[in-house]
Amino acid sequence: MLYERSLAIERRLAEVLDLVRSGRYSTPAIAEKLGVSVPTVSRDVTALRERGHKIRAERRGESWRYVLATAKTSEQIRRSRTRIRKMVTHEL
Repeated sequence: MLYERSLAIERRLAEVLDLVRSGRYSTPAIAEKLGVSVPTVSRDVTALRERGHKIRAERRGESWRYVLATAKTSEQIRRSRTRIRKMVTHEL
């Protein structure tokens, strides 16, 4: 019984990490997708952070989403490219 509960939690943590890796999900969206409560997702994200995963919340428009800090988001890449274009244009 205890083993089954631990296994279920480990599986859910793996699912949460996969959703965070996609960079498209907020706490409520993860909760809905996995059929758990928002506080459960918050505890799961805390547990993953304690295991060394660099998870952070990022604002996207009017909402928030989780992302892994090591992965550049498309918005960060776009901003970097814009900054580089501006530097190149001003140097010419």
